[in-house]
Parts: sequence; structure tokens; C-alpha cells
Amino acid sequence: MTDTLIPQLPEVRPGARAWLAMTVAEAKMVARDTGGLVIPLGMPLLILVMNGIAFDTDEVIPGTGGRTAFDLYVLPMTLTLVIATVGVINMPSFVAGYRRTGILRRLGVTPASPAMVLVAQAAVGIVQIALGIAIALTLALTTFDANPPAHLWAALGVLCLAVASMYAVGMLVAAVAPTPQSALALGLIAFFAMAAVGGMFGPRENLPDVLAEVGGVLPFGAAVDALGAAWAGQAVPGQTLVGMATATVAAGAGAALWFRWE
Repeated sequence: MTDTLIPQLPEVRPGARAWLAMTVAEAKMVARDTGGLVIPLGMPLLILVMNGIAFDTDEVIPGTGGRTAFDLYVLPMTLTLVIATVGVINMPSFVAGYRRTGILRRLGVTPASPAMVLVAQAAVGIVQIALGIAIALTLALTTFDANPPAHLWAALGVLCLAVASMYAVGMLVAAVAPTPQSALALGLIAFFAMAAVGGMFGPRENLPDVLAEVGGVLPFGAAVDALGAAWAGQAVPGQTLVGMATATVAAGAGAALWFRWE
């Protein structure tokens, strides 16, 4: 009696064309979601214009290399808003929707790993963030005579860390939310909680000391403070970097622990 040998088929891995096709498909999905496309671009621009009209864009703050309050507060807050709306509000609802409709489960039995959806969604979101930041900066520089950051590379590094921390928080929301509606609700709660203590609705100095301290290390407030320092040409406060890095690691670990594909 001889054993029957079953030939082992070679493992098939998605190639570059598959990754590109997945990313293009995600881009089309985002483009068809009018609210998800317009709000991350439109709301920060509206806040930028309103604050640009209210602030005195000619009053230079001493010791900041000719930067104004508009440069040091309004611009960092606007750029942080773009990142937060995409990472904390939009992305979790998309991922929860894919899980709810069984897309992630179906991809799990194909060579296309469900992780490809997450990577494609992140790539599309980063493009959307870059577009929003480019539009906001162009409007600020041309309309309100804003100044570029004194430390450009520091500003770019802070933006990258802010994206990582906001996406980690968004993935945590997507991990615990069972439906797209609950993901949107939890994302809005997380967004407004961080924004409220991070200075979106007024200077943090007006908040109780404990809330002001907490807001300065959560991703929203930390990003605003770090970008403001980079714009002024000052050293980026270490606690802001630690706060964003801690949020990235902690929220990312929680998302990995609790995330369900189906």
C-alpha cells in the first residue's frame, strides 16, 4: 500500500498590480462618499477663513521670527483638523462598514489579505490628508499672508507623527465599533473630546489646569503645540512628541488586540 501524495500548490501572493487595484478601488469608494470627501477638506478651510478674518494677521509675536498668532495657532489647528477628521472620523466608519458587510471575511479566504484593505484605506487617507493640508496652506499663504514654518523638517516630522497617532486612535475606534454607525459616533466622540481639551474651541489656558495638561498630551493638542513650535522656529516640546508617540503605541496595541475581521 502506497501513500497518496497530494501536491502542494505554491502560495500565491498579491503583486504590485493587486495592491494598486485595491488602492484605486478604495479611492473610488472615498470619492463616492460626498460627506467623507468634503468634510475633511471643507470644515478646516471654513475654520481657517473664519479665524483669518477674526485674527490680526499683521501683529507679529516677539521672539517667533516674524510669525503671527495666525501662524502659530490657526494654521497648526487647521492642519491638525484635517488629519483628525480623516483618521479618527472617516477611516473607522469605512473599516467597520467593510467588516459589517463581510468584505473582510471574504478576503480572508483569498490571496488578497484583509490587511490589504487597511493598507489601501490608509494610503488613500494619507493622500486626502496631503491634499487638505496643501489646500489649507495655499489659502493661508495667498489670502492671509501667512508665513511658512521656520523649521520645515520639524514641521514635517510632527505632521507624520500626528498622522500616526490619529490613525492609531481611529483603528482603535474601528476595532471596538460593531457597526459603521457606531464607528462614526465613537469617532465623533473621540474627535470632539480631544479637540475640546486641545484648544479647538479656545485657548487651553481657559480650561481647568488638569484638563489643560491632559489636552496638551493628547494627539490633537500635542500636534497643535508641536506645529506651533515648529512654525515659530522653537524647539518642539518633548511632552508633545511623547504624547503622540504614546497614543500611537497604546491605541495601536489596543486596536491589534481587539480588532475583529468579521
